[in-house]
Amino acid sequence: MTRSFMYAAILVVLSASATLAISNRAQNALVSAESPLAADGAYRDGMYLGTLAAESGRQASPPVGRWSTEQDRSSFTAGYRRGFDQNKNPGSR
Repeated sequence: MTRSFMYAAILVVLSASATLAISNRAQNALVSAESPLAADGAYRDGMYLGTLAAESGRQASPPVGRWSTEQDRSSFTAGYRRGFDQNKNPGSR
């Protein structure tokens, strides 16, 4: 009886540690994919303005003229859409 309990306990511990290792790996991949965007001023500006637009009930219409280069405009638009989409229904959070 004691031996089977010990085997079951070891199995539970190994399963739990494997599950935690897999979930940490997935979380780290998500963080590393978003870190370049977090450092991008145009993206952060877009997220901020998209959030404000969604919370005030305005249409999704990003003012891309705020940024002069095509790369910045693209980053701004991506951030705006993400901020707008995440905050469309502020009451549902």
